[in-house]
Amino acid sequence: MIGDATLAEGEGTPVSAKIVAPKTALLIIDLQNDFLDANGAYARGGDTNPPALLLPGRVAAVARALKAAGGLVVASQFTLWPDAAGAPMVPPHLKALRPYLAKGDFAPGSWGQANVDALAGLVDVAISKVMYSAFFNTQLDWVLRRAGIDTVAVCGIVTNGGVASTVRDAQMRDYRTLVLADGCAAFGAKRHQTALADMRNVAEVTACAPFIDSLA
Repeated sequence: MIGDATLAEGEGTPVSAKIVAPKTALLIIDLQNDFLDANGAYARGGDTNPPALLLPGRVAAVARALKAAGGLVVASQFTLWPDAAGAPMVPPHLKALRPYLAKGDFAPGSWGQANVDALAGLVDVAISKVMYSAFFNTQLDWVLRRAGIDTVAVCGIVTNGGVASTVRDAQMRDYRTLVLADGCAAFGAKRHQTALADMRNVAEVTACAPFIDSLA
């Protein structure tokens, strides 16, 4: 589990400069029922990520604070689009890792694809994505530019997958990019910590409480 290691990595780390809330978006990566719920696809397949179950409450608190200050909340939703026969079009690498994924899992508009209940009423924009990064083949960059966003704070799952890919793509697009360390989780503490250390090369790693405290 991540537990204390996550908090030690980010807790108390101050944000380098104040966050201008109306120009900031919280990017919540893949906090969906099929990933996290006990009845979701991953749990049915035997893949559980206990540290990730702690994230919705933490992330919801950040979302409420940012929205109250005038910021934008965006959630990415990993999606398995059906082919002509209704079977999910699973990327080959994911099919090898998660062979149990079946018809209906992460289907567009389904309960499994939806955000977890803790985020209800907090998400301004939902982006369907098919790969790790929330920017890849989506309208995320267009939405952020249109909304006047120049700063993004990224959180969600998994730290070394969707979070890291989204962070790098945000940095390449010249957004001021922050990572909320205790708002992320991976399959294993070592992977989580290694990913956070690696992202320090392209982003500012902080935590949920310091981020909220920095809102202006």
